[in-house]
Amino acid sequence: MTPTTDTPPTFALSDEPGHLIRRAQQIAVSKFHEVHGRHVTPIQYAVLRTLHETPGVDQVTLAQLIALDTSSTADIATRLEAKGWILREVLPRRQRRLSLTPAGEAVLQKLRPGVEVMYLGMMDNLDQTEQREFMRLLRKFVHMNDQQNKPDEADAKG
Repeated sequence: MTPTTDTPPTFALSDEPGHLIRRAQQIAVSKFHEVHGRHVTPIQYAVLRTLHETPGVDQVTLAQLIALDTSSTADIATRLEAKGWILREVLPRRQRRLSLTPAGEAVLQKLRPGVEVMYLGMMDNLDQTEQREFMRLLRKFVHMNDQQNKPDEADAKG
């Protein structure tokens, strides 16, 4: 049966998964800024950390690794380059290889201890078993949805 506009929702907005996920993201960003200030965003941290872990990666692969579209990744890379935190080297076929500068490496090293503090602060109200279960389910949720959104091998070959 297809719901109509006259059909009342079966559960409250505060119980809808999408709403709760959005609220969880808001809480995570707020905690990030409480700990780190506003000179860097959570996604910029993800870029810095990923470049630290995979130096010289191209911009398209970086976008895939952090699950962000390529145009947003390019915008963020441009901003981080302007701050002096990354280098963007143009490769053949207009690709760009990205790497951290010493300044970017220093920023990342300053952020890392705060990330643990932030994480522990967000999870404080859960006991250790609940924390493990929350993270297990969150990883499963993301992984399952990532797999559903991947193009089929046959589709990719055209």
